[in-house]
Amino acid sequence: MRRGRRAALQELATCAALACCLGAAACGLVGGRGGEDRARADAVAQRPPPADLVLSGGAVYTVDAVRSWAQAVAIRDGRIAYVGDDAGATPFVGAGTKRAPLAGRMLLPAFQDAHVHPVDAGVSGRQCALFDLASAAALVERVLRCAREHPEWPWIVGGGWLVDNFLPSGLPDKKLLDAVVPDRPIALASSDGHSLWVNSRALEAAGIGAATPDPPGGRIDRYPGTREPSGSLQEEAMELVRRVRPPVAPGEIKAGLRDAVAHLNALGITAVQDALVKVEPDDGSLAAYRALDDAGELSLLVVAALFLEPGKPIDAQLAGFVAARARYTRGNLRATAVKIMEDGVIEPQTAALLEPYADRPGYRGELLHPPERLREAVIRLDAAEFQIHFHAIGDAAVRASLDAVAAARAANGARDARHQIAHLQLVDPADVPRLRELRVVANFQPLWAIRDRYITELTLPRIGPRRARWLYPIGSVARSGAVLAFGSDWSVSSADPLLGIEVAVTRLGPEGETAEPLLPEQAIGLAEAIAAYTIGAAHANGLDTETGSIEVGKRADLVVLDRDLFAAPPAEISEAAVVATLFGGTVVHGRL
Repeated sequence: MRRGRRAALQELATCAALACCLGAAACGLVGGRGGEDRARADAVAQRPPPADLVLSGGAVYTVDAVRSWAQAVAIRDGRIAYVGDDAGATPFVGAGTKRAPLAGRMLLPAFQDAHVHPVDAGVSGRQCALFDLASAAALVERVLRCAREHPEWPWIVGGGWLVDNFLPSGLPDKKLLDAVVPDRPIALASSDGHSLWVNSRALEAAGIGAATPDPPGGRIDRYPGTREPSGSLQEEAMELVRRVRPPVAPGEIKAGLRDAVAHLNALGITAVQDALVKVEPDDGSLAAYRALDDAGELSLLVVAALFLEPGKPIDAQLAGFVAARARYTRGNLRATAVKIMEDGVIEPQTAALLEPYADRPGYRGELLHPPERLREAVIRLDAAEFQIHFHAIGDAAVRASLDAVAAARAANGARDARHQIAHLQLVDPADVPRLRELRVVANFQPLWAIRDRYITELTLPRIGPRRARWLYPIGSVARSGAVLAFGSDWSVSSADPLLGIEVAVTRLGPEGETAEPLLPEQAIGLAEAIAAYTIGAAHANGLDTETGSIEVGKRADLVVLDRDLFAAPPAEISEAAVVATLFGGTVVHGRL
């Protein structure tokens, strides 16, 4: 039957060709030299314009809707003109086309970070940087070196120290700093940004003493049994010192941002959401982004999340956000999101929990925005068409954030808002399906989901074993159908997406620092993890029509890896190297 049909079709084609020839003014139109010329002319007319760059011979994982694979990609004018096999890319090669053989290497959409702090990370790297130091003694030694190398600094500022450097409490002591630098104020932020370690001179400069009350939403840590400040400040109490220390000069902010952009590009990242940008008081971030973009130096697409200050009137802040959005949103920068910090972190007991802390009976922590204020703010911001980026660590903060989004939907109607909750360290199981129901993006930092000292010696004693089953429930949220987006919270932790991907898949420390996975049932597959750092993060950033997958018409924001991640053992994913990063078709890191 099939053969007969094919023969009939061939006969019809032959008859049609004969009829064309007999009815034409000259049979040379379909045969002979004239036909060859016409065929050649038709082929030239149908040939696509030459591409600027053709990448071929690779393992191209497109992360499109059906997760298809290809071999080659052609790029023209900064956008993807072709995706398919190598043979199909041939017509896109012209005299001026650069050809880049991938030789089996992997091509992915460039990574995106849905929760990161590029300005803060870049600037802190130029200050007294305390990252990756494993003991209090090492921290003190670094501070002393900073003081000796920079006698011109009126204050010693910086950060990056880990809470687990000060076990079992997680709270540093001012006396350690007083012993090495007694004559200058010192203010050093923790790696998570929720605590400030200060010496006595800094406390004096800020007017903080035994009689100073804790500010709303903050805590001045004190020596047990006394009112004397011990040298660590939590949450809003940090502002007491920050408002009196010298501001960072605009030139230093821009220099730090340049460093951060180069670092992120080197990791294959071309789009980010800066998760905390202050408008009032102005922290200089938006001006730095605008200056670099105007100079052609911002090789990132940036969404800025403008910070809603706790305790300050919403009206004035909303007006400031609207003005900032209008002033700064153009080019590679969008000031279209608002950051709401709804609680702190579990380790110093500033996260908001539904049930009391296991090691502090009766105490549940505090919401930085009480429920009524939070609902009002979210309704107003949603009506003004801002995306809302919540910080929620504890299960009470997660619930309050979801309740506020539900109130906004009831008041304003449903829209494609892309509201997201970042961190989600502890989630009550009843709230997992609400993420999908309310179309809230689950923005996880997967690198934290390991059984390290933070978890075993600081987190677990504070929440107990029953609640610990819901730490970083990435797998449960993925199975619920909610949109997953990944971020790093750099400089809190490494910005390297390959590290995060490996942890999401294994729930083990990517550098061999843990032997037992943290809740292995919450692991996800490699395809899901890659999607969370590409199309999922692009969705969270509102960029998914332009980036996040390798499809014709989208921006040529791409990353070349030295190996196919799907062919690598899960424990070796983070060993892959970024060969090149392309931003709008231009190589901004590495080489092809």
